[in-house]
Amino acid sequence: MRVRILRHETCGMTANVHPATGPARPATPGQLAWLDNELAVWRSTGIVDDRQATAIRQGYVEVRRFSLAKLLLFLGGGFVGVGLIWLVATNLDELPPLLRFALVTILWLGLVVSAEVLAGRRAHQVTNDDRSSPVVGALRLLAALGFGAVIFQAAQSLQVPAYEPGLVGFWGLGALVYAYAVGGVTPLLVGVAGTTTWFVWDVFAAAEDGMGFVLPVLLAGVVAAGAAVLHAHRRSTLFAAPWREASALLVLLGLFIAAFPYVDVDGFTWSLPTVLGLIAALAVAGASTIGASATHRAEALVPLAAVAAGVLLVLWEPPEPVGGTVGAEGLAHALISVAVYVTAAGWFAILGVLRDSTRLTVIATGALVLFTTVQSFAVFAPIVTGASLFLLLGVVLLGSGYLFDRGRRRLATSLEGASA
Repeated sequence: MRVRILRHETCGMTANVHPATGPARPATPGQLAWLDNELAVWRSTGIVDDRQATAIRQGYVEVRRFSLAKLLLFLGGGFVGVGLIWLVATNLDELPPLLRFALVTILWLGLVVSAEVLAGRRAHQVTNDDRSSPVVGALRLLAALGFGAVIFQAAQSLQVPAYEPGLVGFWGLGALVYAYAVGGVTPLLVGVAGTTTWFVWDVFAAAEDGMGFVLPVLLAGVVAAGAAVLHAHRRSTLFAAPWREASALLVLLGLFIAAFPYVDVDGFTWSLPTVLGLIAALAVAGASTIGASATHRAEALVPLAAVAAGVLLVLWEPPEPVGGTVGAEGLAHALISVAVYVTAAGWFAILGVLRDSTRLTVIATGALVLFTTVQSFAVFAPIVTGASLFLLLGVVLLGSGYLFDRGRRRLATSLEGASA
């Protein structure tokens, strides 16, 4: 097999191109290390010769999944987007409302067009990969944030109060539509954040108690998990991962708040958004389990179990400590809360291994460390004081870390053995 390596200049940069396959495909250092090991095995067994192995290796270029350039681009896009919304809210009062709306709309449309024109250019495409260039991602983030400026400017022109959760909902919905229209991850993140904020805000504003926050957060986690499974059914890993990570964050946040012993349900009411959210969560979870594998069914149903556990923990109101001493019922509430949270965090850590998602495992581990720290000070501080408290906390963290790492290694070994 004869492969020639052509070199061409694009915007002052040199890129490797194969005549048959096009631009060299990006790969992380870990992926390239695996490929080098496999090529050595293939050469030793005679599957490929040296020339073929060299040609295969030259078809990939080393990239890092998150570089300083990406960080600067996305931070810059975020700051510019927030600044744009702030500008609309504070510094355009001197212009007529219609002119203000027209200027903001033109700016938003310009960002959308610029992002998609740039995405269509060959230099910013990633061959055989769902991901676009970070520059396109930053522009799409700006466009999604710019749509928020359009929404708030329209509301200001129509004399709608700025602190209405519905405005954030429309913003998030528009970002979701844009994300699915262009296949962009960054507007998807804005859309998920916006619609979730609207739902939780609207329900909490009607209840103003602990249940009014815990329940909508957990229901949003169920919807996100179902969306991740539905995307996995369609082999759309580009959108499955953000939905999955959003589900983990929401479920762990809801259980974190539910674990506190004095989260009350005094003002909770079943408002229309709460009922619709419950129906949507059950519908999405049910739809995602149809024809799904065992792990995908578990991925969709575990957040539902978390909803039940979180609601029961909030409904269970142990008596307040007497004289600074936690009673038996309060200690039981704390221990069961810890068990529920550790189980949930452990599940998401395992799911991170199953889905080959380092971010998901890091989210679960970080959440467990934070939860353990807070619960140790909240529950054991009245019982154990001074240096003993820190010693106990250290032992708990070391033990949790050891068990997590051991479980992760065993699962990874089992998966490797099953695939061999």
